Amino acid sequence: MPLAKANSTKNAQSVDSLPPDDVLFGRSAAMAAVRQRAAKVCDANVPVLLWGDGGTGKEALARWIHKNSSNCTGQFVKVNCAAIPGSLLESELFGYEKGAFTGANTSKPGRVELAHQGTLFLDEIADLDAGLQSKLLQFLQDGRFSRIGGQEERLVETRLLCATNKDLQQEVDAGTFRADLYFRINVVRIRLPRLQERSEDIPLLAEYFRTQFQEKFSKPTEPLSRETLQYLKNLEWPGNTRELSNVIARHVLIGAETKILQEHVAKRSATLPKALGKESISLKQIAKEAIRTRERDYILGALQANQWNRRKTAEALKISYRTLIYKIRNAGFATKRTKHSCARQEDQVDQSHFPSD
Repeated sequence: MPLAKANSTKNAQSVDSLPPDDVLFGRSAAMAAVRQRAAKVCDANVPVLLWGDGGTGKEALARWIHKNSSNCTGQFVKVNCAAIPGSLLESELFGYEKGAFTGANTSKPGRVELAHQGTLFLDEIADLDAGLQSKLLQFLQDGRFSRIGGQEERLVETRLLCATNKDLQQEVDAGTFRADLYFRINVVRIRLPRLQERSEDIPLLAEYFRTQFQEKFSKPTEPLSRETLQYLKNLEWPGNTRELSNVIARHVLIGAETKILQEHVAKRSATLPKALGKESISLKQIAKEAIRTRERDYILGALQANQWNRRKTAEALKISYRTLIYKIRNAGFATKRTKHSCARQEDQVDQSHFPSD
């Protein structure tokens, strides 16, 4: 089946615009596992389910799988199941014949047909309505379907990739997603880690975004300082790589690192020295104070989780016991020995010196 030239060109551009592999997968162990798993399924024409929070890069990974598969000469066709109303999604997926409904003045192929000998990517598949779930399942069983209003049965060969930010097993248990469809698309599942789980990749991603946006906006910018990158690594990033990308875009447009820090430091301004709001202070000082505050919170949380046992806390934080003692003292936390701790030769942190949650 011939492919439309315009669509083919658009597809090639979208795939070629992928970041380099070392940026896409970074250096973290979590993403190394993702790459290893994805590489194994590239040439195996089986459905793959990509699962992860919003902004973790599910579409980018889907495009990488397509680019490295035997279907790479075909189109990569994306369908956002959440963005298209259910009443229109069927015609978008399977197309329609002329006169099939009011306004159907010409025949139109669906995205399933456009993905022939390529890859069909169904994003947010958990939002697919029940009727379309049934029709999709039927198509996946033998690759056959009919356009809306048509009698001719068509055969399409395509690679299916699906993505969701929901736990589909829970959706099945709740009765909102067909169990048979779930089993059909869940041949191989790849979970995309949150950015917080791969914080060591943040400097590489931030620099990649910076170079991309300075070219896009024609606004040269200096690389982010080590202090700023360290601070970014210590943020939670609920929006994941998408949120990081937006922050770097603002940095390039505004042109000052302080704007990045001010957005996040403001959330913790109550814990910062009052002098920061009244006197001029260097960017390095702001970054160091922000990092110190964030680090203090992590130590506090780890101590609470380990019943204030400092040796267990040091193990949990993957630092030496001596380093933890130094950081506790540097943060100004007082310590005391209880009778119980003396018996065990174990120092305990005096909880009265921590702010209550």
